[in-house]
Order: sequence, then C-alpha cells, then structure tokens
Amino acid sequence: MKRSTERILTTHVGSLARPDALVPILKARDRVQPYDRETYAKLVRDAVADVVRRQADAGVDIVTDGEQGKASFFGYIVERFDGFTRKPVPVGQEGNPRGASREYRAFPDYYVWSERIAEWAGGRGGDRRHGVDVCTGPVVYKGHAAVRSDIENLKTAVKGLPHEEVFMPAIAPSYIFATLANEFYRTDEEYEQALADALREEYRAIVDAGFVLQIDDPRLITQYMMNPDLSVADCRKWAAKRVEAINYSLRGIPREKVRFHTCYSIDVGPRVYDMELKDIVDIMLKIDAGAYSFETANPRHEHEYHVFEHVRPPDGTILIPGVISHTTNLVEHPALIAERIVRFANIVGRENVIAGADCGFAASGIRFNDVHPSVVWLKFAAMAEGARLATLQLWDRA
Repeated sequence: MKRSTERILTTHVGSLARPDALVPILKARDRVQPYDRETYAKLVRDAVADVVRRQADAGVDIVTDGEQGKASFFGYIVERFDGFTRKPVPVGQEGNPRGASREYRAFPDYYVWSERIAEWAGGRGGDRRHGVDVCTGPVVYKGHAAVRSDIENLKTAVKGLPHEEVFMPAIAPSYIFATLANEFYRTDEEYEQALADALREEYRAIVDAGFVLQIDDPRLITQYMMNPDLSVADCRKWAAKRVEAINYSLRGIPREKVRFHTCYSIDVGPRVYDMELKDIVDIMLKIDAGAYSFETANPRHEHEYHVFEHVRPPDGTILIPGVISHTTNLVEHPALIAERIVRFANIVGRENVIAGADCGFAASGIRFNDVHPSVVWLKFAAMAEGARLATLQLWDRA
C-alpha cells in the first residue's frame, strides 16, 4: 500500500453513480428478474472505463471501479453466495428498516418528509417490496466468475491512465451477519464464520490481482444508532466480536494490502445519535488493516481529529480521513480541504495520511443519490487541489 512519502495522495470510498442505461438492469438483477447478460456486461465495462478515466482526470491517485456492476455496496454478495433465499418481508416490518433507529424515533417528522422527497425523486433505501434475503442453507462462495470480471474490467480501465494505486471494495462478513437473518446455522458464531470463510475467497482474489482490498463495514459504528435499546458499552462489546470475524476472514492476507472503511452510511439528517469516534476507535484499530477510512468532513465529526491526539494508531498505520462530504452538494473549498489534511498530518505524520471521502457517493446504485454525479467530480478535483496545497505546506515547498 502506497504512502504519502513525497506528497499527499488522494482516494475515495468507492461507490459512484451508475449510468442511466445500466440502472434498469441492476434493478432487474437486484429483484431476481430476467435481464440481457451481454448488454449488462458491455454496459458495466463501459461504465468502469468512464468512471476510472474521470477519477484520473479529477486528480484521484488511488482509484477503483465505482462498483459499477453492483446494485448496492453489499446486496451484490447474495448473487455470489449459495445459501440465501429471497423471502417476503415479515408482517409489520415492511417499512424502512432504519425506522426503529434512534434518529427516526427522535426526528420522525424530518424523516417522513425526507422519504417523501426521495420517493418523488426516484426512491432511496428502504424499498423492501421485493422481499428480503435470508440464510436458509450452507453458505458457499460461487462468485469466482463475477469477481474475475470485476478485476478484468478494472485492470483494463486503468491501462494508460495516471494513477498511483488501485483498490477494490468488498463487504465485511460482519455487515452481512448484522443485516441478513440466519435461519440455518445453530449459532451466530457458526453463521458469521461461514460468511467469513466465503468472503475470504473474494478477498483473496482481489489481493492476488494486485489490488488493495477495502473492507466495508458501516455497521461497526451504526449499530448504536440502529438499536436504541443498546448502550455504548453494549455496542463496543458487539463490535469487538465483529472485529474477530473480520480478522478471521483476513487471515493470511498481508495487513499492508488491506484498508478498512466504516462510516455512518448515507443519512442526510440531524445525526445527533451517531456513535462518537472516541467510543469505538480502539476497537476499529484492532482490525488487521494497514489503513483506516472514516468520516471527518461533516459538521458532526470534523472535530474528531482530536481523537488521535490521545489514541496512537499502530506503527505504520495510514489514516484516510474524509475531507469531502457525501451528504451535501456544496463543493468544499480546497483551502478548507488542505486544513483538514494538515490537522491529521500534524498529529500522525504526513506520510501516514491519505485524503479521502466520508462515504461512497452512490452506495445504492439503483436509487436516489443525494449528491448529483456532476458535483462529485468537482469535489474530487477540489480534494486533489486541497492535497496539493497541503503538500506545499507540509513539505515546505512554498
């Protein structure tokens, strides 16, 4: 994994808007409906080539495929596993699964209003009309051809384009464990271990292809917001068990080939019940990764760079703080981005900081995106310019 040894490098979290022509096919795949496979394959190849070129043009150093072939950042995995069945939503649970969270309970008027706007604009998360996936049999990985296709599309797309490195996101076993119910395994431990064993095959393929593997798990810190009856201590204990599963899935994969991302998901709301970084950072840093990506570009979390004045990451650790937000169409000023970068560099060392984004800009590629795709590229360009300004300051090149 490259470090910012000569200048501040830039990257992002991964998910980018899918082209309009691809969205109907992704919807069909997500709903287990027929679709034209050849058309899908061509549209994905073209989409990956386009988003990689745009990342390079905007000045992003560490690029990815934008998850163009995936309907969402985690739902794709069911296509790559045996052992899951699509079932009707249980009676009484038809609404948004986040409806029982601390945020929804505290601000129902806001979230009802927000959902209405999203529905008018094309829909956002929470559409469960097509059922939910449930584990009903042995979990076995069958996604070898799919991940090979992802890898080949990305390898082809980066040829001839300026970039420092390539990463590919994959979901954590802990996130699947927390979101897809188990009706087959006798214990939670057996279920989570089966998920970890299956996902390890995907992880290994990504690393063997020469890419940096990014493990995504928003649930590590959103467990607190999603479960009003749990205390911070309860959620810390829960998160520690999830970290054990993540590390089990990463066994044998070099730490320097792995980066971990967590965030508070795409919630454009008050967010006063987000878990604070100080309450989870020590557990997060136990994950066997060489770099950690997290939110610090929004008003609820920008101050949390102070956490690292008191918590020392393991030697050689890279931090990828968000310096651009996924929850606003305002384009951050490069001077502000530079300030955000320099804050972290002054604490942990300039070589240990890579500029990133708070979260993906299209975590669900088939639903409403809060930040317009045209604005995303402007944000990336601003991040690159902010990294340049930070470099001038940190390397005293003025």
